[in-house]
Amino acid sequence: MRSRYTAFVKRDERYLLRTWHPRTRPARVDFEPGLKWTGLEVLETTDGSAFHSAGTVTFRASYRGGSLHERSRFERVDGAWVYVDGEFVE
Repeated sequence: MRSRYTAFVKRDERYLLRTWHPRTRPARVDFEPGLKWTGLEVLETTDGSAFHSAGTVTFRASYRGGSLHERSRFERVDGAWVYVDGEFVE
């Protein structure tokens, strides 16, 4: 999760696509022009250890003027954790 946040900060599309599940990966990442990320707070994780094949991360990512609160789902593909999808948390 932290590495994907960093990739968004750096606008590293190659890394984001490489760490996105093939089933849900978009053709490209559209970065919001002018958006400046300012911090990441991981609030909760479930499963996701070496003994699991899936897990979730609930986080709050701050940007200038607001924040994004999401629960993301990850799955292990060929030994690597990849982002599947997420849902916004109110």
